[in-house]
Amino acid sequence: MAPVSKTSIPRLGKALKRAFFARSVHEVAHDLIGATMLVEGVGGLIVEVEAYHHTEPAAHSYNGPTPRNQVMFGPPGFAYVYRSYGIHWCVNFVCEEEGSASAVLIRALEPTHGIAAMRRRRHLQDLRALCSGPGKLTEALGITIAHNALPLDRPPIALHARTEHVEVVAGIRIGITKAVELPWRYGVKGSKFLSKPFPK
Repeated sequence: MAPVSKTSIPRLGKALKRAFFARSVHEVAHDLIGATMLVEGVGGLIVEVEAYHHTEPAAHSYNGPTPRNQVMFGPPGFAYVYRSYGIHWCVNFVCEEEGSASAVLIRALEPTHGIAAMRRRRHLQDLRALCSGPGKLTEALGITIAHNALPLDRPPIALHARTEHVEVVAGIRIGITKAVELPWRYGVKGSKFLSKPFPK
């Protein structure tokens, strides 16, 4: 995917509805790469995600429902937002059938919409650094716990299908200590906006 300049805003694909998420968490994760995520009109192209399934111990849902992860056990197509290490918010998209408790963590975006707002929120100018990590992108998009359990197909959140082919690569997930061998991180091959490059 070619870098997007400050003045070039790519056209949006069809709006993704909640039914899009009622599939295997891996299918959804793959198909989200290159899609556009917007929160109140601010966002960009999803270039990196991670899949989490209730059957593996890195998933928050592995040990059953809690007040924090309750939304994961509900129907697909809703946001699951949680505080990571007590520092920053992370946003996930709930997938599969109700009760599956599986979700896709959004790890990085290529900024395309509302870049000035992102720069104000992040207090920096470097386009590549605005959304190159799960905590960075939530800060850039203004995502907080107030967005937890919100539907992904209604304002303030909007998701649009990719409009061009992207080469998707996979590798092991980042920053976890359990199920580290699973190649469940997906991203755009060669993107400059990843949180961490994929192994060659």
